[in-house]
Amino acid sequence: MATIPSYASKLMHFSPFNPSNKAGLTNRDFQTVNPFKHKEKPWQIQCSKKKTSFTDRILDYIEGGPKLRKWYGASDELPRDGGLPEEEESAEPEVRDSILVTNGDSEIGQMVILSLILRRARVKALVNDKRAALDAFGSYVEPISRQGNDSSGLTKAIKGVRAIICPSHEGCLSEIESMRGVQHIILLSQLAVYKSSSGIQGLMNNKARRLAERDEEAVQGCGIPYTIIQAGLLENSPGGMQGFSFEKDAAAKGRLSKEDAAMICAEALNIIPERGLVFEVVNGEEKVLNWKERFASLIASSEQLQK
Repeated sequence: MATIPSYASKLMHFSPFNPSNKAGLTNRDFQTVNPFKHKEKPWQIQCSKKKTSFTDRILDYIEGGPKLRKWYGASDELPRDGGLPEEEESAEPEVRDSILVTNGDSEIGQMVILSLILRRARVKALVNDKRAALDAFGSYVEPISRQGNDSSGLTKAIKGVRAIICPSHEGCLSEIESMRGVQHIILLSQLAVYKSSSGIQGLMNNKARRLAERDEEAVQGCGIPYTIIQAGLLENSPGGMQGFSFEKDAAAKGRLSKEDAAMICAEALNIIPERGLVFEVVNGEEKVLNWKERFASLIASSEQLQK
């Protein structure tokens, strides 16, 4: 049973990119849990037969520090200036093994990034603050600035990318001029939630609804195989504690843990539909033991309906 220090409990709700810092952490507090600077374990974790939760795995990753560096393939030290090493020009064919996360400084975007890191994926992220991204994830993530009019950064973002995950609606693909070579696009959509809202809530969600509709249309019309995950209302509840429901119209009324949503985005990478897959998901009763098989079943059902 783990004894969690006070700052660790705050970490679960802390966004390093949020200037309001609602969790009450200072920069000094966050540096304490930097996996590259932390050398001593402030608590002991005992073995347990109980399944490790998503949050516990994140804390294990953070506390692992230097011991996990070689396991993940990261270098022993960050560059002295805190930046990323310059890539050398190469005449060899481009290897596409990276995952690009748009909106990487949003709360759900950070959860997706952590899910990918736990799967040892090579991750790039579009962010507003590269320094904050480096402080949060170190060399496990290559942050790409989305600010300014210079498109060279976005061109670099696509280099070596095999799949794009859009975890929130902010015109996720409009900033990227060319997606040549990308093999799969995954969009986490709240369109079903926005469509079901009415009254004052419907008016408040009007702009978000238009963005969601635009994003889904852009993904479906880009000519790249896509997976659109139409989730129920995203909420801050522990992931891995409930099952799921994939019933039609479930997203309009149901809810989905943000941690579960991030996990589903990462799992969607394992199977690429021939053209596209759109499905709804909320927390429910169905226990999914093999996500690759579950996605294959969803694709088969979708193709059957299209005939």
